[in-house]
Amino acid sequence: MTSAPEPGPRSGDQDGGPRLGPASGTVLAVGAIVGLVAGWGFHRVHDLVSARPAPTISPAQPIALVVIAIGLGWTAFHTHRAVQVRRERLEAHRAVNRLALGRAAAYVGAVVAGWYVGYGVSWLGVDAELSGQRILRAAIAAALSIAIVVAGLLLERACRVRSDEDDA
Repeated sequence: MTSAPEPGPRSGDQDGGPRLGPASGTVLAVGAIVGLVAGWGFHRVHDLVSARPAPTISPAQPIALVVIAIGLGWTAFHTHRAVQVRRERLEAHRAVNRLALGRAAAYVGAVVAGWYVGYGVSWLGVDAELSGQRILRAAIAAALSIAIVVAGLLLERACRVRSDEDDA
């Protein structure tokens, strides 16, 4: 009979607690692909089930994405300055909240970027009124969604705390 391993610190853990790695590129890519398929499929399914024209992307959607990207970028910048430059310690709940916000924004931003790319691509070659406008606005919204992904990843990275071993 073999004995179970003794609980204790894993390699790399100083306090024996779980370690949280950076956001997964695989999850970001899968989210973008799922969004792409959903955005492309939305146009196709809408044409099959509705007699009304497919919706356009209003100017409010890219504006909302700009506001989110700026807010995340601002938070990432100030978090980086506090944690990495001035070496201040954030309260644990604030650090976890910012880390979760950054990671969630990156993952959701990837899905949204994929959706807008898929929706824009679905209009390529379609001879319909406003198809050019839909493609342009979808491209702008996709670019802004990618800015959200980048800002989210920067916020997550700003929350990293260097260990004493890293300073040596």
